[in-house]
Amino acid sequence: MKQLLDRRGNRPTAIILSALLTMPLFVGCGQPQASVPPPVDDTRITTTAPNATPAAKKKGLNKVQKGAVVLAGAAALYYLYNRQKNAKAQTGANSKYYLSKNGRVYYRDANRQVHWVTPPPDGIQVPEAEAQKYRDYQGYDNRSTGRDLTSLPEAQSATY
Repeated sequence: MKQLLDRRGNRPTAIILSALLTMPLFVGCGQPQASVPPPVDDTRITTTAPNATPAAKKKGLNKVQKGAVVLAGAAALYYLYNRQKNAKAQTGANSKYYLSKNGRVYYRDANRQVHWVTPPPDGIQVPEAEAQKYRDYQGYDNRSTGRDLTSLPEAQSATY
């Protein structure tokens, strides 16, 4: 009689223990993967050639530079944002730039990963007539004063 009770008690215990030990395997399989990977800050990647010597700059202005204004910082970002927005409207391109709440410009790649847009360190030379609408922003003609992009309506209504 005692052997019969031992057999009855062992089987349910073995089943319960087996189920508990295999449970983590089943729970781990059902987790969805994150839909959007974290943002990539491309500004931190710098590549320089070893023993690179800076090119000697010529004195004076060429024909292009005489009627051009250098946009850097916020002015350059806003210029790039508007230029890409206008190009998309004309060509129907798939890529899209966004203004973030922090006043930076970014785009998403095919995997929906965020990439921050940064202007070239030397700025962007833009014709003076086209650059006039950016004169109130930081970086217009390499100025350190002016508005940043957080005050724009597009940035205030941004979701990222």
